[in-house]
Amino acid sequence: MSSTIDSITTGVQVGALLPLLTAIVQRPAWSVKTKKIVASVIALVAGLVTVAGAGGWDRFQYGTATFATLAAVLAASQATYDLLWKPSKIAPMIESATSPRAEAPAG
Repeated sequence: MSSTIDSITTGVQVGALLPLLTAIVQRPAWSVKTKKIVASVIALVAGLVTVAGAGGWDRFQYGTATFATLAAVLAASQATYDLLWKPSKIAPMIESATSPRAEAPAG
């Protein structure tokens, strides 16, 4: 039980910081639906890496702990984005700063 709680705690910590990393990939011009899909996929991949990092690849044989960690990463990433990173304008600034700029036409 303790290892499951540790795994979930690690998942929440990863999820809390994940929107900052996701913002590097996101583009301001993308639709809201596309951004949500990309953020969810990145959160699930980060969750898998968190499970493997917290207990090695053998940890995947424990379905409940794996699912709980994946859910913790996803929930924490969405919650911290909506409650912290988006209102503070930090994530949108990262999106804009890391997006390629359209070149002005030569003329």
